[in-house]
Amino acid sequence: MTQSTARPAAAAGTFDIGGDLTVNRLGYGAMQLTGPGIWGVPSDPDEAVRVLRRAVELGVTLIDTADSYGPFVSEDLIAKALAPYPDDLLIATKGGLTRHGPDIWLPVGRPEYLRQCVEMSLRRLGLERIGLYQLHRIDPQVPLEDQVGVLAEMQAEGKIAHIGLSEVSVAQIEAARVIAPIATVQNLYNLTERGSQEVLEYCEGNGIGFIPWFPLATGELARPGSVLASAAADHGASAAQLALAWLLHRSPVVLPIPGTSSTAHLEENLGAAEIGLSGEEVDRLTALA
Repeated sequence: MTQSTARPAAAAGTFDIGGDLTVNRLGYGAMQLTGPGIWGVPSDPDEAVRVLRRAVELGVTLIDTADSYGPFVSEDLIAKALAPYPDDLLIATKGGLTRHGPDIWLPVGRPEYLRQCVEMSLRRLGLERIGLYQLHRIDPQVPLEDQVGVLAEMQAEGKIAHIGLSEVSVAQIEAARVIAPIATVQNLYNLTERGSQEVLEYCEGNGIGFIPWFPLATGELARPGSVLASAAADHGASAAQLALAWLLHRSPVVLPIPGTSSTAHLEENLGAAEIGLSGEEVDRLTALA
């Protein structure tokens, strides 16, 4: 199933991040706009620019990135493709993971480093304020109050609008909320991986946006003749589109950010926003994990 309207992402409905930044719930994750291992420049930088511009044309108002993607490559491409930004577009970025080679990610949460991360992301993205800045990982070697505390300081300075967390537990969210308001949480969650179910339920109960990364995973659930494959066939859609549609129906606070380096794949992903699932279909898919 491909999109049938000019701005299919709008069919996903909206969510107000932090209570005041309204985004269409189906966004775009910009991690794959880099080289292999999320390292270096993409093989086709022009296509990366086309993907970003096409995402906005199709109604995406939330683009998620990080300074560690490349590193710096993803943020640079976003600025090249989209600045000056449309008024309704939220660029969410992250800091706190350092890179030492392809597929190598090490957390550094020292306050002076996180402050530098924010300042450099502001410069690369060409922004005066980052709408949503996420702590990419909690550094176990640094007190949480120091890591979230410096982001709260930069929020007070007007350089960050809202603060998010990534790969955290309910206990960590609650500890962070003592230090500063938390607008979003980004954890691994999809049709096959539900380890963050408790976190999702906490977010829903507290009005916190939940951004599931790796949202397209279907694995063995998509095998021919399976419940997922049959449901996809019923809707004239792919298994990956059904996985996205399921996420959108799972909770009103869920903000999927499927990523791709292909405009064709982008268009297919965003078509998922137009798939309506009955409560019975959602329950059947939920029961698969």
